[in-house]
Amino acid sequence: MTEPGTPVGAVAERATAGFRQRYGTEPAGRWAAPGRVNLIGEHTDYNDGFVLPFALPLRTVVAAAPQDGERWTVWSELADSPVEFGAAEADQRGRVTGWAAYVAGVVWALRAAGHRVPGARLAIASDVPVGSGLSSSAAIEAATLAALVDLGGLDLTDDRRPRLAQRAENEYVGAPTGIMDQSAVIRCRAGHALFLDCRTESVEQIPFDLDAAGLAVLVIDSRAPHRHADGEYASRRKSCERAAELLGVAALRDVSPNDLDAALDRLDDEEMRRRVRHVVTEDQRVLDTVALLRAGRIRDIGPLLTASHASMRDDFEITVPEIDTAVEAALAAGAYGARMTGGGFGGCVLALVDADAAESVAAAVTAAYAERGFPAPTHVTVLPTGGAHRLT
Repeated sequence: MTEPGTPVGAVAERATAGFRQRYGTEPAGRWAAPGRVNLIGEHTDYNDGFVLPFALPLRTVVAAAPQDGERWTVWSELADSPVEFGAAEADQRGRVTGWAAYVAGVVWALRAAGHRVPGARLAIASDVPVGSGLSSSAAIEAATLAALVDLGGLDLTDDRRPRLAQRAENEYVGAPTGIMDQSAVIRCRAGHALFLDCRTESVEQIPFDLDAAGLAVLVIDSRAPHRHADGEYASRRKSCERAAELLGVAALRDVSPNDLDAALDRLDDEEMRRRVRHVVTEDQRVLDTVALLRAGRIRDIGPLLTASHASMRDDFEITVPEIDTAVEAALAAGAYGARMTGGGFGGCVLALVDADAAESVAAAVTAAYAERGFPAPTHVTVLPTGGAHRLT
């Protein structure tokens, strides 16, 4: 994982250099979007619930310039060769595949919404690690969207962009994610977590000034592969939707903690009962975390983070041994709280730690991995940063 606080200028220069080398000219501008971690609120987004992500100082940068006609050429520093597609490919879901599908999906979603999307040449550089649950795909979508909106002078305010980017991922790429990732990478502010009501899409910027409190969030890449579009994620979503149908509610968000036991009694399937219990209790943990942060009690959210992990492990069953090992080791080394973040089955763990203890906690996790025979994890210490924006 890239070292903390890598200047966005370094990533932007890589995107610019790639643009010059590939296209032989200067880009018209550069647009950046961050990765994100979800402080708390996992698998609640597609249940119309609550989430609390914040943006990372790890960014994807798109350098871009217009080109004639309805053609788009995109190059990435992670790929051997560029991908080119026209309106016909963009308009037919599934025609563009692989990493370039996230770019084509944005073009498709804009066109489907009635926007006249400018042809463009794009070059992408990123220090958001792929496959780690830090929303590298949403960062590509958000940076591409910002570039195309500016290049085309399109009328698309920030509050409307997350839903469009989500459509690109859901309907073009085929990953059944909720609205959280795109909202976070577009709408987050530095020094804050984004309290998002996934039903109304209303947001509140919650103060999360870790630096002033002498704290930091340690993000540990478990090195266990994370895949958002796999069948396990989709099966969890289907189970939740079926449970809501059986309970006669629009979404599991409508089941209150006070009514949880009665709701569970109405479900015959034990696995489905566990899924419901996780979602309902996780929504409440988000609300409790927000209340503590509003009161400036950052350290006190630690037990809520740890309880969230236990729920994901035992009720939603989305953790893996590497993830559980990282959480247990971080807590034993003095973290105030720790949990898996992201869709599950790999990805990252976050731990709330004293800033001056971050490296010792990370070392304890690495030692625990060695004892279990796992490949060594990587880590980064982060503070909340801002969302997608134009650099130049």
